Amino acid sequence: MLISEIGVPRSRRLRVFAFDPSLAQKTETLGIQEIVIRVPWERGPDGGSLPPGPVGEYIEVIDVDPASRMAYPPVDLDDPKLLAQDGLAPSEGNPQFHQQMVYAVAMATIGHFERALGRVALWSSRRQTPKESATKEWRSEFVRRLRIYPHALRDQNAYYSPGKKALLFGYFPVVAKDRENTPGTTVFACLSHDIIAHETTHALLDGVHPRFNEPSNPDVHAFHEAFADIVAMFQHFSYEGVVRDQIARTRGNLGSSESLLGQLAQQFGRATGRGSALRDALGETGKDGKWRLRQPDPRALETTTEPHARGAILVAAVFAAFLLVYQKRTADLFRIASQGTGVLPEGAIPPDLANRLAEEASRCAREILQMCIRALDYCPPVGITFGDYLRAIITGDVNLNADDELGYRVALVESFRAWGIYPRGIRSMSIEALVWPSGAEVLAEAEAKGKRRRIQSSPSRLAVKRARDSSETDIAELFSDTQSAGRGEDSEVASYKGTSRFHKWDVSSDRYLIWKNMEENRATVWRWLVQGKGKKYLPAFGLVVDRNAAPSIYRNKFGEPTIEVHSVRTAMRRDSRGQTATDIVIEVTQRRRGFFDKQKQVDVDAGKTRIPGGQDADFKCRSGVTIVIDSTRNAFRHIIRTPGTIEDNRELEIVRAYLTGEGEADSNSFDGRRQRSLTEPRTSGLNEPFAMLHRHPED
Repeated sequence: MLISEIGVPRSRRLRVFAFDPSLAQKTETLGIQEIVIRVPWERGPDGGSLPPGPVGEYIEVIDVDPASRMAYPPVDLDDPKLLAQDGLAPSEGNPQFHQQMVYAVAMATIGHFERALGRVALWSSRRQTPKESATKEWRSEFVRRLRIYPHALRDQNAYYSPGKKALLFGYFPVVAKDRENTPGTTVFACLSHDIIAHETTHALLDGVHPRFNEPSNPDVHAFHEAFADIVAMFQHFSYEGVVRDQIARTRGNLGSSESLLGQLAQQFGRATGRGSALRDALGETGKDGKWRLRQPDPRALETTTEPHARGAILVAAVFAAFLLVYQKRTADLFRIASQGTGVLPEGAIPPDLANRLAEEASRCAREILQMCIRALDYCPPVGITFGDYLRAIITGDVNLNADDELGYRVALVESFRAWGIYPRGIRSMSIEALVWPSGAEVLAEAEAKGKRRRIQSSPSRLAVKRARDSSETDIAELFSDTQSAGRGEDSEVASYKGTSRFHKWDVSSDRYLIWKNMEENRATVWRWLVQGKGKKYLPAFGLVVDRNAAPSIYRNKFGEPTIEVHSVRTAMRRDSRGQTATDIVIEVTQRRRGFFDKQKQVDVDAGKTRIPGGQDADFKCRSGVTIVIDSTRNAFRHIIRTPGTIEDNRELEIVRAYLTGEGEADSNSFDGRRQRSLTEPRTSGLNEPFAMLHRHPED
């Protein structure tokens, strides 16, 4: 083969810390302190070298240190010397390695999302207010790159900023003096593999569900923290050498021994005075310094309200499900190695056994992680709860894997039940009951209710079939030909359009064109719902358009309750039979003004008190629906509604009670005073919710 025929490399190899620099300070973990990970090979905008920074398609690393008034030279990963040795060697004192580390780990995290969701990753759009926009209208701006600042703060903190569309990492001096810490040394959050993956996940989740930043119940912020921990934790299992080492040390028993695989941010946790990792999915270290396995507590959620502590319950439930499947998958290996007893003899396990157990652990963790990320497309658009998330995981997996031979779904249900996590209003915790209702079922039930018939059970098969068949024609107009471009439209976008409004979003597509297509489709779906054939489905979707609805519901200039098509995205996935399934995921929301003063709420909704011009409410209450459309059959696959419509006063009261702290324990981090400040426009708490959540002040 001629040199001219050799293509561009598919991946780039970069060295990083496997966990954080603390592993290099212990002889027992010295061998796994450094790993090499592969990230996609990126080129510059002109097709040339990757610009120093690095500045790629998804990420732009900017190394400015405001506290020290320094700007560090950017690393050039295309330098031949670095290409020849897999990048810079891991170093605590080299800022350029810090840049390499955040870039590599963030890109690896993005890769997990794209594989699970079946589309390219997009960051949340930047919203321009009418005051900022030249057209005096709300406008969305495409955000091509997430900015990463490795040395942004001199503080015990690291967080994702939704307003800046950036990750900001802090650094701080160690003041404790013990076996793990040396006073005067510096801890860099940007050198913690777990913290980088955690913060990148916050940004990726915000790109899919921006409304998940708005707390309306105790689970919302806790879910953000838990989901970021789940991704960071299971990302450990993608590193073969690390998994094999920990399997050998625990003798294959990951469920009862302390392991690095179940911990997050060891160095950060110890340096901030915890004496152990920042979080541990399996156990906890007591005041006596001994690690103990944590037992499931079905009542833990009743008294746990702090977001990280509450989120740790969800993480424990998911990790426990992983262990159940891992134990089932490896039971035969333990029997073979123990001559049928299942109990291994004393001493180190054979290397071959460690390799096989590591393979099974990695495969199981990969499947669980894919299920957890894929579930994002099956969540309600606002007000997420842990129970909703369980239903989303189960539904997503049932759609792609009809058979659950290894019991992943059963393990998840068993584990969630053990930790007291269950959805509202379900009749059982069976797999069938947890799957979100099909679109045809929801439509048939809505039709029956419209005829004032009381539904005692699930709709009949005939009613469901009739509802499904009648919807297919109406949905088809969403997929009509759009070959002709609008006047003044970007020529690049015009050429991008094919025979469907919903162009495929595979991982090779241009991200800006996909975003542009998504914005156009939001308008298309809105017209279909408000002016087209989709209008007849509004009751089934739980959307209110009646002019006589509660006055506190936001309205358009014609006095009608507004409907926001929040997101339109596609998902291309391969099912268990090898067939490609393409779904359209549509999220629609409505909002209502809420007041802390209950009497004022009553007066406003009764028309006794008018809202003065320009005056907004104390808080916003939202409801909505996620509509999953099977693009192959042009039929509703699932209609996932939030509890109640926007007119439901019970849901409004739940949000009010949570925000004001009524009925909550004193440990609630979202007390009434704090929430009142969050509802004021353009406050730091509202603009930077994760800065508040992630700060670890010195005691």
